[in-house]
Amino acid sequence: MRVLPAGATIAASFFCPPLFAQFTDPRSYTPGVVGTNDLEFDYTYARANASIDTSLVVGSATLELNKVDVSYTHNFSVLGHFAWVNVIVPYASLRGYVAESNISGSTDGAGDSSLELAALLKGGEALSAAQLASYEQTTCVGVSLTVSVPTGEYDADKVLNLGTHRWSFKPEMGVSYPFGPQQQWEVDGYINAYFFTDDTAYRGVEVLRQEPLPGFEAHLSYTVSSSLWASLDTRYAFRGETVVDGLAQSNSQENLTVGMEAHWSPNSLHSLTLVFARALVHVNAPNYTGVVVKYVYSWGNE
Repeated sequence: MRVLPAGATIAASFFCPPLFAQFTDPRSYTPGVVGTNDLEFDYTYARANASIDTSLVVGSATLELNKVDVSYTHNFSVLGHFAWVNVIVPYASLRGYVAESNISGSTDGAGDSSLELAALLKGGEALSAAQLASYEQTTCVGVSLTVSVPTGEYDADKVLNLGTHRWSFKPEMGVSYPFGPQQQWEVDGYINAYFFTDDTAYRGVEVLRQEPLPGFEAHLSYTVSSSLWASLDTRYAFRGETVVDGLAQSNSQENLTVGMEAHWSPNSLHSLTLVFARALVHVNAPNYTGVVVKYVYSWGNE
């Protein structure tokens, strides 16, 4: 690999989960059928042009990500409330380029895995398929905890890494409110925050510490038909300043991302989702543009 002298900071920052991940899906905190299972395959293409670490002058840097996620979700009941567990295993390819120095690098391999536990606290009774068919949705409140595990490839001697070499924890609370004729409209509001452990091998010998990165999300979706809905999405995140070997980097983030999503389910077994997202505000955060295609196969819902 040809070395990107200052690009290590770009790669490390870009691959923190909140920066390249898409929104929490709209309509996440709504009831489903207990006992069902989902096997999901996601393809993500993302492009970012950003200098993340304000203590380094990087110039014009470009990162391109191609990523495939395989995930499994199981829905179950907890004290009569709808709940689920989700496991994600990613594989990615990353290309980096600094235009001013004409230097590039690339890497391929496994990314960090994640585990999510979630449950509905209000308006989310555990239902069978027959009960859900006649269920009239109401306001739902749910909570989740997502843990990112440092299983991705990480080599302190390399510039571009797919793993972050640290754990992260994202607690979240979400509210879903259906409204309008036949409840065709739905508005979702989420509040969450990322908390990080230290990377003790940052740039080989340094210790990277990052402050929490809180965020807010809003989603407005419309049901076009029984098999199709679409949404407009936005997320705002801030703070997340980093400290390297005890020295504050004065690089608090501000990031406003907008996007849209379309979800099509021709039957109870298959669904297809298309997501687009773009960063409109990116202070000490990537100027991000990305698309995701998701396919889900479900079973146990007959």
